[in-house]
Amino acid sequence: MTTPTPTTIRINPTSWNAGFRFDHAQLRPAPREVLTVAGQASVADDGSVLHDGDVAAQLSLAVHHIEEILARVDMTLADVFSLTVYTTDIAATLAAYEALTERLDAHGATPPAALVGVAALALPGLAVEITAQAGR
Repeated sequence: MTTPTPTTIRINPTSWNAGFRFDHAQLRPAPREVLTVAGQASVADDGSVLHDGDVAAQLSLAVHHIEEILARVDMTLADVFSLTVYTTDIAATLAAYEALTERLDAHGATPPAALVGVAALALPGLAVEITAQAGR
């Protein structure tokens, strides 16, 4: 007899969050391993800022960098259990949010998330930085 694999319980007392592809909370089985991803942004391999002034492109590249890190340990966005998006421009980030939600949709991922407005990010020209935690 096999034991069923524990599943994530999605907790959503309201539904306004659905369009942003995040759950208010999730109850997950304890992971064996946790991957903590430092802030990822729209930077080239040499650390130079890419897509200055283009929030959608910055958001997309930041998510791409997270996906690359996840892939190195055989994870995907479906394994992410916490996501924080920092931005210097909330309105522009919300307008470009599809750059993130389309990637989440591809994995059926709805990690609890926060969008946080900040005065500045680490490098001049950055408008978006994303941190993530994943587990398995």
